[in-house]
Amino acid sequence: MANYQAHETAVIDPGCSIGEGTRIWHFSHIMSGCTIGANCNIGQNVVVSPGVVLGKGVKVQNNVSLYSGVSCEDEVFLGPGCVFTNISHPRSAVPRRHLYEQTHVEKGASIGANATILCGCTIGAYALVGAGAVVTKDVPPYALTLGNPSRQTGWVSEYGCRLDFGPDNMASCSESGERYRLTDGKVTKIAPAD
Repeated sequence: MANYQAHETAVIDPGCSIGEGTRIWHFSHIMSGCTIGANCNIGQNVVVSPGVVLGKGVKVQNNVSLYSGVSCEDEVFLGPGCVFTNISHPRSAVPRRHLYEQTHVEKGASIGANATILCGCTIGAYALVGAGAVVTKDVPPYALTLGNPSRQTGWVSEYGCRLDFGPDNMASCSESGERYRLTDGKVTKIAPAD
């Protein structure tokens, strides 16, 4: 008996791995050879291709296609209609399945609605890619990136709130109160004092 829930219109191919507590909604297709972690939510009309790996607690909104070569760590959010590519120079008449490029989304990152992620990029932990952005290069952890092509416009906390760093290179999350430090273009969360 399956330890996940799937709508009756979802297609679940044999040979895939689906974690406990995961929910798969209407008209989604889960293909052989993919791995979906525990407690994920796969929205309507989603395709998860062979070799795709999703960690625990990943939320995939409606109309997202995850092609071979994509991997997402735990607690990643993929907004409605966001797009991943897996070939840099696709041609219908030229088979290039052996040239799939890897795209990796690190823990807690969020990708906004209708954003496009070109293959070969890494989206850093807790980064926030804005709606409609076109990502053509790696995005650092905690970075906020917007536009086409996307450009980094700031930093965000693990809660997704904008961080405003003062002259001391310190910032606080407006929602959680967690503190962050900016050093040499990298953001780190400061552990709370005991």
